[in-house]
Amino acid sequence: MTAILDGVGRLVVKIGSALLVDEAGGLRRGWLEAFARDLAELVNTGREVVVVSSGAIALGRSTLALPKGTLRLEEKQAAAAAGQIALAHAYQAALAEVGVACAQVLLTLGDTEDRRRYLNARATVETLLRLRAVPVVNENDTVATTEIRFGDNDRLSARVAIMASADLLLLLSDVDGLYTGDPRSQKDAAHIARIAELTPEIEAMAASRGSAVGTGGMVAKLVAADLATRSGCAVVIADGRTERPLRRLLEGARHTVFAARTSPRRARKEWIAAAIGPMGVVVVDDGAARALGAGRSLLPAGVVAVEGAFARGDAVLVRNRAGRTIAKGLSAYDADDARRIAGHQSDATEQLLGFRGRDEVIHRDHLVLLEP
Repeated sequence: MTAILDGVGRLVVKIGSALLVDEAGGLRRGWLEAFARDLAELVNTGREVVVVSSGAIALGRSTLALPKGTLRLEEKQAAAAAGQIALAHAYQAALAEVGVACAQVLLTLGDTEDRRRYLNARATVETLLRLRAVPVVNENDTVATTEIRFGDNDRLSARVAIMASADLLLLLSDVDGLYTGDPRSQKDAAHIARIAELTPEIEAMAASRGSAVGTGGMVAKLVAADLATRSGCAVVIADGRTERPLRRLLEGARHTVFAARTSPRRARKEWIAAAIGPMGVVVVDDGAARALGAGRSLLPAGVVAVEGAFARGDAVLVRNRAGRTIAKGLSAYDADDARRIAGHQSDATEQLLGFRGRDEVIHRDHLVLLEP
């Protein structure tokens, strides 16, 4: 097994429409069944996998017998509605054959930008992965309010990778990576195996005429790579047209890897520390303060006071009884609910609130210790 998955516990795999749907608009069932075997091997090694899949519009177009050529927005939405049923069923059937559960998650880019929807989507994906299911994510084109553009799912896959704190984003396409020119017409075009940093020169290669997968395609992939690598997720572009593309990649098939600029955990911690303004304060007892210093989560029992008006997912400061700010984190509860459960054991939250919330007021993954 190649080193490409060394240290990778969670990955996102993006599938382009051309890999799943043939020119006649039919599903490439054999390819999908082989790909499902690849996914099963990854899951069986203990890795967590999210799939971001295109293909709904292409499948729905043939189902509804829509004409060739450019479709109007409402026609694309109708095609997405019809095609998504077939796409979800195809994934479910293929993965069931190899003993892997899957679930459909429909998102828009707006869902990854709105804080409340982002938290709900992240929690759903986290729960599915914990249950060893494969979330199959697609753009929710049926309710899109702006023009659906080629390359949206490349960008969406990067947002999903960031949301899931993935270690690797794998973009399967019709090209085996980035070249200095078009290898079909330029004999001296060189394949680039590794990119440590996205420079203007690299971006110019993608934007130039004759880029290996067309201007929009490779440009969108570099935008996705820039988003993901800034957030600690490495990115790989590889050829997915053959059967068992993941196995071939692990056996050493040519690809381009974009190195992550940090780790997902560090990137998230830095984002919490620097980018989000606190909306309230949680005061903790001495035992909770020591637990936080040891890398543990903040439990309701350790909270002695809650100040301010904040919503679930907002950043709050954590202070000890002496008034010193010791940490900053994202609250799993809004201010009113945090007050109700303060000082109580975690197993009492359902009785106090009327619903079963998280065991932690702030999970350690969403908390940053601040320098004294």
